Amino acid sequence: MITFGRQLCGDLAAASAREWLVTDGLGGYASGTVSGLRTRRYHGLLAVAEPGGAARHLGLAALEPVVRIGPRTVRLATDEWAGGTVDPAGHVHLASFTLDEGVPRWQWDLGDVVVRREIAMGHGRCVVGAVFTVLRAPGPITLELTPLCTWRDAHGERTAAGDPAVTPVAGGFVFEDAYRVSGPSWQPGGAWYRGVYAREEAARGLNPVEDLFAAGCFVAEVASGGTAEVVAAAGPFDGTLPSAAGLVVAARKRARKLARQARAGDAVGRQLAVAADQFVVSTPTGPSAVAGYPWFGEWSRDLMTSFEGLFLATNRHDEAREVLLRAGSTVSEGMLANTADTGTLEYNTADAALWFLHAISRYAAVTGDLDTVASLSGAMDEILTRHRDGTRYGIAADPADGLLTQGKPGFALTWMDARVDGRPVTERQGKAVEINALWISGLAGTGALFDRLKRRHDWGAAASRAGDAFRRRFVRPGGAGLFDVVDGPGGDDAAVRPNQLLAVSLPYGPLAGDPGPVLACRDLVTSLGMRSLAPGEPGYRGVHRGGPYERDHAYHQGTVWPWLIGPYADACAAAGLDTGGLLDGLELHLAEWGLGSVSETADGDAPHGATGCPFQAWSVAEMLRVRSCA
Repeated sequence: MITFGRQLCGDLAAASAREWLVTDGLGGYASGTVSGLRTRRYHGLLAVAEPGGAARHLGLAALEPVVRIGPRTVRLATDEWAGGTVDPAGHVHLASFTLDEGVPRWQWDLGDVVVRREIAMGHGRCVVGAVFTVLRAPGPITLELTPLCTWRDAHGERTAAGDPAVTPVAGGFVFEDAYRVSGPSWQPGGAWYRGVYAREEAARGLNPVEDLFAAGCFVAEVASGGTAEVVAAAGPFDGTLPSAAGLVVAARKRARKLARQARAGDAVGRQLAVAADQFVVSTPTGPSAVAGYPWFGEWSRDLMTSFEGLFLATNRHDEAREVLLRAGSTVSEGMLANTADTGTLEYNTADAALWFLHAISRYAAVTGDLDTVASLSGAMDEILTRHRDGTRYGIAADPADGLLTQGKPGFALTWMDARVDGRPVTERQGKAVEINALWISGLAGTGALFDRLKRRHDWGAAASRAGDAFRRRFVRPGGAGLFDVVDGPGGDDAAVRPNQLLAVSLPYGPLAGDPGPVLACRDLVTSLGMRSLAPGEPGYRGVHRGGPYERDHAYHQGTVWPWLIGPYADACAAAGLDTGGLLDGLELHLAEWGLGSVSETADGDAPHGATGCPFQAWSVAEMLRVRSCA
């Protein structure tokens, strides 16, 4: 349970910097802040996803509560407007906020009246419920709940341009044929709230202003101990909506089930099991995972990097099997499509298919299921053969040494993939260290599995040859760590980056047990993860903030990435180095930003303020995986 009291809840800056999330298992979500202030264009109570989360639309943006106690009126919402005015400022009445078994709960204390709100989504259906409970009151009070509505792409804004279509139905209304909202005593209305301001979008250099439509009002007279419920659901509509209270009960029940399934032994483990579940989604072709909330969809690199933590560390083995089979059926020219977030499939990653091979090896090691491996063996063979002989973007094994080279001008194919004005910020064309660690581990791991399947191959010999070349080419003079890239257009790159850790951390890594890369990365370690570039290196940027240009330039140039704590912990363990307390900062981080979850990134400079997505799959997955191995 994560709980904040009156002092934090009443501090607008602090309470608005802490975000909550509930999801529907389809890529849709509800999200906001502890204060109730919508600080992002993405915040709302009903964000509806297309399959896999590749695109989302924001529907119900907010539900604004007003309490009437006789002649007294108290507005509990918190809104900010273009120009800087905050009105109403209902956060000053917040006595507490709690995230309990994945369900966010607010409690407003108005003296003789105390009101609680809980929010939950259904699983497998895009539906959200809000339950308002009057915990204490001298007599019946009136609750007025105003839905603020829109229907737009989650990445954009909508401005007032004629009234939207609001169709009255029993118990509420349907907004633009997209979603239905139901509650007590619906009173139709209609007015634009113009100039709603999202401060986080302003900080990110994006348009922070939009307009929302107040469609009317739900009104309920509630005595002490009574409740009022509002439910919103995306179409198609089958004529019935679940109760909001039932959604809350079901969400808590699911959280307990997930914790039991993951065999979570403490509060952190239980919370991480719920956090992992938020990323797992059902698609028409099987289970998958979105990379992060609120703006990422399914990315194959992130899915395969997260695979062990999200599915194996939580004992979701059946889904793990389906994820692998689904991915195997999509292999094209030995590659996995990276993402469909841009509207089309893009085969533009040099490592997703190699992470897929790693995921298969880990699945087999954990489950012993060789039948599934046999089903995937053709795809595995295709991946290695096409990488050896050549596939898209210059990805091919160098005949001279068996090492994998990749890249072409204007493309960034490794996980350090930021580009500005069409040019990679971190140019890593050539033989990248983590790509080759994955390549060698993939060759050796596949060879070991094929031996068990009694399938003929020569991948073990290829792994041995490439491993020998790796040790000759990547080890820097004097053994002070590894080159980040060799044989690139500009020669060898000696920048100190965390990518070299994979050579030690992977099960079949070419430098298993070698402390050199770990010691070389000491200046990269922070309490929230690993810097992407050492301070003092040319191009280091210690702050990952500002507009898109500034953020993209800093993305892999010093910014901290929590997911890299996994390879670092593995590399330390393989080299016999102490890992005590390594996750302490991340455990505290669960209550600092994306509540109950782990952020995508953080500033490279202290105090390492969180940035990027507040809820990131591979950050959660690697924390889960490391804890499960401890």
